[in-house]
Amino acid sequence: MIVQRYGREINGGSELYCRQIAGKLAEDYDVQVLTTCATDYYDWANHYPEGLQQVDGIPVLRFRVDQERDRRRFDQLSSRVYHNPHASLKDQMEWMELQGPLSSGLIDYIRQNRENYDIFIFMTYLYYTTFAGLRQIPEKSMLIPTAHNEPSIYMGIFYPFFHLPRAVIYLTEEEKQLVNRTFHNGYKRSDVVGIGIDLPGQIDAGAFREKYHIPGDFLIYVGRLDESKGLPRLFDYFLRYKKEHPSDLKLVLMGKAAMDIPRDPDILPLGFVSDGDKYNGMAAARLLVLPSRFESLSMSVLESMALGVPVLVNGKCDVLKGHCIRSNGGLYYINYYEFEECLHLLTGRKDMYEKMEENCVKYIHDHYTWKSVMAKYKKLIDQTLEDIRSQSVSG
Repeated sequence: MIVQRYGREINGGSELYCRQIAGKLAEDYDVQVLTTCATDYYDWANHYPEGLQQVDGIPVLRFRVDQERDRRRFDQLSSRVYHNPHASLKDQMEWMELQGPLSSGLIDYIRQNRENYDIFIFMTYLYYTTFAGLRQIPEKSMLIPTAHNEPSIYMGIFYPFFHLPRAVIYLTEEEKQLVNRTFHNGYKRSDVVGIGIDLPGQIDAGAFREKYHIPGDFLIYVGRLDESKGLPRLFDYFLRYKKEHPSDLKLVLMGKAAMDIPRDPDILPLGFVSDGDKYNGMAAARLLVLPSRFESLSMSVLESMALGVPVLVNGKCDVLKGHCIRSNGGLYYINYYEFEECLHLLTGRKDMYEKMEENCVKYIHDHYTWKSVMAKYKKLIDQTLEDIRSQSVSG
């Protein structure tokens, strides 16, 4: 498995997913992870030592990043290549190298060791490790794109790329539809596999309220505190709602901050918290809110539903909207007035709220168990391996 960064300290969506899948696959296959020494996607600075390590029993081979990201140049190129069908190949390729993480050692290793692995599973289309690595060994590759509707996916360099892998693993039906519609690669072997949701054995919502002194209702956001997640608009909507509808309602934020947070007594940034606090806090919340427009799955939404806590999400994100529609366990908004009305319903309609709680739990039980997810993974991997062997014999 090849991913841009990997480690217990890294809780990004795709990186955490890779760690979970690697552990599950190791029960049936000989799994190794190839990654970089970086921990922070903002600059890709080397953090871990280079070489072989063990992470939760999985061998992880790390390679140094050649250069940290030049944020100024990257932002300039992004404005030039996004939404520009005439962007030059030179600019797009420079953008990809600046996107990073640029690790020539990792790419060289893949090329030189192509015969030492049966199959290469690349994680996340967006990063250089996948874009350059998969091109070294397309005939033995599988891709987990974690794609969503964002400006970068429409860049010309990705059209041939999505036709390279032997098989594609999608996380949601919306992701599959987006990729097939954009790249016309529906002929590729693929499946929508999702993820399994694990909850800890003990969850204590009361302990969270006591620890953080939050007796009343609150909304919770879990994840990276970044402008790209739609948080500035959420803050505006929430503060406007509180001004127009005075109450004790709070907004609790969990995650590392990469932006300024408004100083307001009703917005409570807790920073990076333990898994115990995270699950206790989610269980104590009235609802989980996710304002992001760009999600390929959303672990926090699924974990919240597993806990029986309804969600409120950005209706401009097809994936999040799809979760709400299929589960009947959440609502979505596209402007302040819909946000306002959704909050009225989720905080004021006890009958509807209780039914949504039941719907949330059923949705996870029916679609997001590890047993069903790994059965799909094993079937797709075994089919792909058979294709590879058949081609080798015929060749």
